[in-house]
Amino acid sequence: MNISQFIRFITVDPVSLSLKGKLLSVASSFTAILIMALVTQQLSIGTAYPIIVASMGASAVILFIIPHSPLAQPWPFVGGQLVSAIIGVACAHWLTDVALASACAVGGSIFAMLLLRCLHPPGAATAIVPILAGASSLGYDFVLMPVGLNVVIMLVMAIVINRWVLRYDYPIVPGNKNPLVKPSQQSGISEQDLKLALENMDTFMDVSPGDLRKLLSDAEALSFKRYKGAITCADIMVRDVPSVEYGTEVEDAWNIMHKQKLKAMPVIDRARRVIGIITWNDFFKFINLSAYENFQDKFRAFIRRTPDVSTDKPESVGHMMSASVTVLPETTHIVDLISLMSIQGYRQIPIVNGENRLVGMVYQANLIAALYDEQLAAAK
Repeated sequence: MNISQFIRFITVDPVSLSLKGKLLSVASSFTAILIMALVTQQLSIGTAYPIIVASMGASAVILFIIPHSPLAQPWPFVGGQLVSAIIGVACAHWLTDVALASACAVGGSIFAMLLLRCLHPPGAATAIVPILAGASSLGYDFVLMPVGLNVVIMLVMAIVINRWVLRYDYPIVPGNKNPLVKPSQQSGISEQDLKLALENMDTFMDVSPGDLRKLLSDAEALSFKRYKGAITCADIMVRDVPSVEYGTEVEDAWNIMHKQKLKAMPVIDRARRVIGIITWNDFFKFINLSAYENFQDKFRAFIRRTPDVSTDKPESVGHMMSASVTVLPETTHIVDLISLMSIQGYRQIPIVNGENRLVGMVYQANLIAALYDEQLAAAK
C-alpha cells in the first residue's frame, strides 16, 4: 500500500451524513446525555453510585447517528445494557482476579446478548464497570441505579429526538415495511429475499433489510436516470388539458369528459392550483339502480341540476371529486412516474410548475411512448 492509498484509506468517512446531519447528531447526543445526567443526579439517593454509566456515551453514538441499525432498536439497547450489568456484577462478586473477571464479564455479556437477541456493543463496556469499581463497591442494585434509570431516560430521549426532531422513524417495528421506502420506490426484490440474503452471508451486517431495500431502490433510480438521460414530466406531458373548478356543475363536467373522451380531469381553483381530481367512477358511484330501472334515465337525472332548493345528490364537481390527488412538478424525472403508474396503479398524474399551478397531465400512454422511443433509439 503506497502513501496515496493509505491517505485515501484513512480519510474514508464511516458515516454517509451531510454536515447538517452530523451537527444534528452531535446536538442530539449532547442534549440526551445532559438531560440524562441531570435527571439521574436529581433522583440519585446517594453518592455511592455514579450518576451516569460511561458506556451511555457509546450508546448515544449508535442511537443518534445510526438509529435504523438493528443494534439501536429498543430491545437491543435496553436488554443489552441491563443483562450486561447483571453479568458484570455477578462476575465482580464471584471472581477475585480482575483480568479473569473482566474477560468473563465481557464474554458472558456478549453470549447472553446473542442468545437473547439484544446485541448492543456498549453493553459489554457496562459489564466491566462493576469489576473496575470492586466487588464491595457495587451491588446488584447497580443494575437499577444508575444503569436502569440511564437506560429509561436515554430511550425516551431517543424516541423523542429521532421521531420529532430528526424526523426518523424510530423505533422500527419488526415486520413492517421500512417507512424510508415509499411505495413508489419498491423494487422487484422482496423483503424476504433481502432477509435470506443477509442470513446466507453468515456474518453480521449493520444494516436492516428495509435500509438495504431503500439503498437498492435508490441505486436503481440513479442508474435509470443515467441511462435514460434527463427526461422530465415536462417533456412527455399533455399540455392545455381540460380542467374544471370546484363549482362547475356536474352536467358541464360530464359533457367535457364525454366529448373529449377523458377518463379523468383535474379540479383547480381560481389560481389554477390542483385541489382534486374527478373520474368516470365519481359520476357512477352516486347512482343506485334497482331491478328493471333504466340506466340512461337515471344517469341523465343525476347529472342535471336539481330545480328544487334542497337535494340529496351532488350538484357541483366539488361535491363528488376526490380531494386526495398526487401531483408532480414538471421537473420530475420520469423514473418517478414508472413506479407510481406500475406499482400504485395511477393512470394519469397532474403536472404543476414552480408556482404549483397546473400545466399539464401525464397519462400512462405518454410514459409508455417515451420508454418505447428510448428503446428504439438505443437499438439503432
